Amino acid sequence: MYNVTIHPSALVEPNVALGPRTKVWDNVHIRHGAAIGSDCIIGEKSYIAYDVRIGNYVKINANVYICAMVTIEDFVMISAGTVFTNDKFPRAFPPDMSGLASSEPNEETLATMVGQGATIGANATIGCGIKIGRYAMVGMGSVVTKSVPDYGLVFGNPARLQGYVCACGPQLGDKDVFLHQGTTQCHRCGRHYILEGNQVVEMVLAQQREPM
Repeated sequence: MYNVTIHPSALVEPNVALGPRTKVWDNVHIRHGAAIGSDCIIGEKSYIAYDVRIGNYVKINANVYICAMVTIEDFVMISAGTVFTNDKFPRAFPPDMSGLASSEPNEETLATMVGQGATIGANATIGCGIKIGRYAMVGMGSVVTKSVPDYGLVFGNPARLQGYVCACGPQLGDKDVFLHQGTTQCHRCGRHYILEGNQVVEMVLAQQREPM
């Protein structure tokens, strides 16, 4: 773990991979088998479960709970108080009520993916077995029970699609903007976007897929 900063109060279990220049702050707990890329920040009192995969340049604020079977791609921001889940049928006991249920993942544990560049707002709760799309934005306090498309803006309880955002952050508008104008442009960075079916795509990327 070259050039990594770990606060003395943090608990990093054996067999954890931390990339260069990653910082782990006070009272963080990272379980065995987790892998975290380079240039990440893990905020105070956050918990990262066993075998979680986190990419590069990821910012995790304080008091975040990331359970097993979660994968987080590069350039993601997870704001304070976010909670991930991985079980649709949570009970403290197994089906035969023979004692306390194991916390280890099993065949019913559902995976969750957070795509590159996405942002999850403070105190959001993320359901299991879903995908948060690339550069999507989840509003603070949201309860996300369904997958979010790339560049999608969702908020509420349950969270619903309210529009789309640019890769750099500002809102692009809702689906009607694309239907009326065909394309739209970010006022902040100048990126152009087009609606292909039900998916918003940056126009440069869409043009790269066109046959020569």
